[in-house]
Amino acid sequence: MKHTRRLATRAFRAETGEFLAEGPQAVREALTVPDATVEVFATEGATAQHVDLVDAADAAEVPWHVVTDDVVESIADTVQPQGVVARCRIPGASLDALLAADPTFLVVCADIRDPGNAGAVIRCADAAGAQGVVFVGDSVDPYNPKSVRATVGSVFHLPVVTERDTAATLARLQDLGLQVLAADGGGDVTLFDDDLDLARPTAWLMGNEAWGLPAATRDLADLVVSVPIYGRAESLNLATAAAVCLYASARARSTG
Repeated sequence: MKHTRRLATRAFRAETGEFLAEGPQAVREALTVPDATVEVFATEGATAQHVDLVDAADAAEVPWHVVTDDVVESIADTVQPQGVVARCRIPGASLDALLAADPTFLVVCADIRDPGNAGAVIRCADAAGAQGVVFVGDSVDPYNPKSVRATVGSVFHLPVVTERDTAATLARLQDLGLQVLAADGGGDVTLFDDDLDLARPTAWLMGNEAWGLPAATRDLADLVVSVPIYGRAESLNLATAAAVCLYASARARSTG
């Protein structure tokens, strides 16, 4: 239990290559991935309520520990946990492996600091059919408990990669033939501009929640794209802007 509690810290997650997935949906998705789950901790109530998860853990030969509510509360990140937490292995995703698969639709998050936003972007990317999410610069750890919870299981569906060097990462994507589109309020074009070809292989570059993309980072993109604001709102939040941009690409890719 001491080991499991320490997974709340980024340093220990990096040291062990493990993280926590909290809630029945996250645990359900974890159990669908071979060798992703080390063990599951659940209260008596959650065990009785989620028999399908117990069966899935048994089928995957993953230990299921019935523990007290206090034990789950001590390892869960939420104030009112849902009674089930899995200790999981961080997938061995890397930028090299991701690019070796010749992706044509990616998301790059630069200096994203809020774990809830990081998780929401991963969830949006999964829903829109993106083939991976790359966190660059001083971004939050996508395996932070809050990030994992916000993905609602999507963290188990697509590669999630972290890279320190923003410029080098974007250059590698461009060398692979992806256009890098920076989502920013002061765009060269709008998302619905007829000249914007979203059917092309694309990597969307999303900036920090508070200050967006610095000029030096914007300059690395092939094009800066703004989402038009038709009402009086000052701007869109990160997760909403990501969803709008990713679904615009998904539509263009599906139609041609």
